[in-house]
Amino acid sequence: MTNSTIPPAAPPRDRHRILALFRPYRWRLALVLGLIVFSAALSMVSPFLLREVLDVAIPQQRTGLLSALVGGMIAIAIATGALSVAQTYLSNIVGQQVMHDLRAAVYRHLQRLSLAFFTRTRTGEVQSRISNDIGGIDNVVTSTATSIASNITTVAATIVAMIVLDWRLAAFSLALLPFFVWLTRRVGQERKRITSTMQGRMADLSSLVEESLSVSGILLGKTMGRGGDLAERFARQSEDLADLQVRSRMAGRWRMATVQMTFAIMPAAVYWFAGQTVIGSGPAISIGTVVAFTTLQTRLLFPIGQLLSVSVDMQTSLALFERIFEYLDLPVDIAEAADPVVLRPQEVLGEVRFAGAGFRYAPDGPWTLDDVDLVVPAGTRTAIVGETGAGKTTLGYLVARLYEVERGSVTIDGVDVRDASLASLAATVGVVSQETYLFHASIRENLRFAAPEATDEEIEAAARSARIHDLIASLPDGYDAVVGERGYRFSGGEKQRIAIARTLLRNPPVLVLDEATSALDTQTEQAVQAALERLAEGRTTITIAHRLSTVRDADQIVVLDRGRIAERGRHEELLARGGAYAALVARDHAGEPA
Repeated sequence: MTNSTIPPAAPPRDRHRILALFRPYRWRLALVLGLIVFSAALSMVSPFLLREVLDVAIPQQRTGLLSALVGGMIAIAIATGALSVAQTYLSNIVGQQVMHDLRAAVYRHLQRLSLAFFTRTRTGEVQSRISNDIGGIDNVVTSTATSIASNITTVAATIVAMIVLDWRLAAFSLALLPFFVWLTRRVGQERKRITSTMQGRMADLSSLVEESLSVSGILLGKTMGRGGDLAERFARQSEDLADLQVRSRMAGRWRMATVQMTFAIMPAAVYWFAGQTVIGSGPAISIGTVVAFTTLQTRLLFPIGQLLSVSVDMQTSLALFERIFEYLDLPVDIAEAADPVVLRPQEVLGEVRFAGAGFRYAPDGPWTLDDVDLVVPAGTRTAIVGETGAGKTTLGYLVARLYEVERGSVTIDGVDVRDASLASLAATVGVVSQETYLFHASIRENLRFAAPEATDEEIEAAARSARIHDLIASLPDGYDAVVGERGYRFSGGEKQRIAIARTLLRNPPVLVLDEATSALDTQTEQAVQAALERLAEGRTTITIAHRLSTVRDADQIVVLDRGRIAERGRHEELLARGGAYAALVARDHAGEPA
């Protein structure tokens, strides 16, 4: 891995953002901290009780004092155990709430991004950010904050107790601590670099699974005879990921093993040092003090080891936080207006007007639509035709504000769609596309997605209007039948009619039909076309047409050529001109793709 692929250290801003995640729960964390401090202080009493047992109670054969001291040690052990359970419970509540807040924030932000982001981003990549990256910080946000506080408190209290017992032993034991801290930071930085790469590979693996194991992916793999190749591709990516996992686990393992080995040796070194004071001429250290000190030392080594381990985990998790914050920082290019106009669908007449509208997918790219001036009168039907890539779908999506005009404007009844509230615009403009999407849920739930308050009677009425009720009623489970992933239980025409019923429930005054019958056979197209005509009754309809036979009766036909309007008029007028539209019709009759 070259240095150019190594992410920089997390900026202080990211650390502040991580701390800000816990700010709403600061009082609960304060309570946890209080329990930690009390528990740490209480546990430090035991070594002093032990020293009294060894230096006073046993040598002087004071049975009552011995029983009291041992009883105190037992009581402290029980109390600290109960306090540990309480602080673990509280810290897990806080941690899981932070996880929930972060997941919800990322999902909510993604919902606000424009369609353009999702057309250029793999679905598996998005899923990986929400599941793998946020899931990867679970342990850190759930237990790390309290673990740090607990271990720091324990270390501080233990060091104080060690100094009180004997400052010479304390100085001898803690001499190597700064070196261990430096060594651990080096390990953490190394793991962070590997983790950043590893999460990218996990995103690749998630994308491959999502694409190749969907119904469409399985169909493609089987029909192309590429199932084995896909399995080998998955195996290679999985092997790379496994190698990175091993590298992550082993990063700095020898250095950390050296730290742990030194910790294990230190009690023996203390015995040697204490023995030198007895053999030498200086003040001797009592047996009780040595045993109490090594007890404290054992308690010190564990929290120090935990702190060093947590430091490594924190460095590793910073790579995950950076990826999460990268999504949270994506600009929302289609945002709600500061003081939005609320369109009332029942009052909207439905006049759609494009005034000098221009749009391009990249800031420095070619114009997909350029200087489009077009009026779609209320209650009329306008067809948009043209060569593939002429900008037909983009024009329709500008009305629903799925894309944002870069120049000019798009208005509905004189209201710029950029000034309308997003919710009321969605209620005003309905879109039916050739890519019908159905959730893996019942037919009723799929239909009610458009209008959650719709009654069963309204759902059935919409299905009748879309010419799909009889088919649904013939199913064993009727409207409760599960459609299967992406609706693969139904044919293309049946899915389209379910989508039309869904749009009917929403009852929008403006309708965009995006080549809604282009993928259907002639007989199915006729059935769906009848449902679409029923849907278009009394609405302003913009039909993006692939088969020109479906738009002959449109009130106006607009021919797009390289993002500009080349012709407009009715079917007979445009044919008589013998221009671009006449050429498209001739090709359509010849059976060639337009």
